[in-house]
Amino acid sequence: MRKTLLGFGFGTVLTLACQTSLAATTDNALSSEEKSQGWELLFDGHSLDKWRNYKGQTVSPKWVIDDGAMHLSTKGGGDVISRDTYDNFDLKLEWKVSKAGNSGIFILADEKGGAVYSHAPEIQILDNERHSDNKIDSHLSGSLYDMVASPARSHKPAGEWNQVRIQLLDKHLQVWQNGIQTTSIVIGSTTWNKLVDASKFATWKGFGENHSGYIGLQDHGDPVWFRNIKIRSL
Repeated sequence: MRKTLLGFGFGTVLTLACQTSLAATTDNALSSEEKSQGWELLFDGHSLDKWRNYKGQTVSPKWVIDDGAMHLSTKGGGDVISRDTYDNFDLKLEWKVSKAGNSGIFILADEKGGAVYSHAPEIQILDNERHSDNKIDSHLSGSLYDMVASPARSHKPAGEWNQVRIQLLDKHLQVWQNGIQTTSIVIGSTTWNKLVDASKFATWKGFGENHSGYIGLQDHGDPVWFRNIKIRSL
C-alpha cells in the first residue's frame, strides 16, 4: 500500500482534484449547449426563489438547501410549486428519497382544488422495496401514478440519485427515468381516458384537463431531495 501511495504522482492528484471540482460545479448549472437551447434553472443550488408553497407565497423552512439539493427535511413542509406555469415543456431533474420514502412530481397543476394533486398527473417517487405503496406496479417510481407502470430496469434503490425527464408537447406526454422510457401517452386520448376511468382519478372532476400549469414537488411526509431541476419551453 505504501509503495502505491508513493507512486501516486502529483499530476494524478491534480487531475483527480480537477475532476472532482468539475463534477461539483456542474450540478445546478447550465452548459453552454443548454443555454443556447433555451433551458433555464428552476433551482440553482443556493436559492428557492423560483418555488413557493401550494396556495402560498413563500417556502416553508422545512424545505432546506442541503449540499446543493432542494431537501424536504421533515414532514409538514407542504407541497411546493414553481412560480411560473408551463404548457409545452421539457423538464429534467434528479431525485433521491429516504428509506421507505414516498414523494412525487406533478405537472399541469393548478390551485383550484384542495391539493396540488387534485387535477395534476403525477410521476411517482418511491422506495420500491420498503414503502407500503409498492403492491401496485403503477405506484412504483417513475410510473405515471395509478395509470402507467414503469419498467423495473428504470428503478434504483432508495438513497441513490435518479434522473427523470418529462416532455409534454401538444398533449403528448413522455417520461424517462434513468434513461428508460416509462410513459408515452397523449393526454385526453381514448387510451388516456380509459386509464383514467380505471384509476383512482375516475371521479376526480378536472383531472388532467389543464392546458398549462405549475410543476409541483410533493411533501408526502418523508425526506426527499431534488437537484439539477431544469426546464425549457417547447
